[in-house]
Amino acid sequence: MIYPHRSNSWLHYALKDGLQTKDLYQNSTVYQYYCAERDEILKHKWIESEKAGKDIGFEKALMDWILYYRSDWRKANKIK
Repeated sequence: MIYPHRSNSWLHYALKDGLQTKDLYQNSTVYQYYCAERDEILKHKWIESEKAGKDIGFEKALMDWILYYRSDWRKANKIK
């Protein structure tokens, strides 16, 4: 039985029953796409930071990548 007044009680019982965190994402296509996009954003952050001569920050890199590169990247990787 899950007790809603206990924080993270659902997670406690799920893990107790043998559910592993890796099971949630290991075969998840959504999580794999997330990781691939995150890696591209981090590459973009590094490149743009090198150009600027300083760290531009993740938020700036994220917004810049989404605005200018995401749609082409998704098309190239056949992601809807």
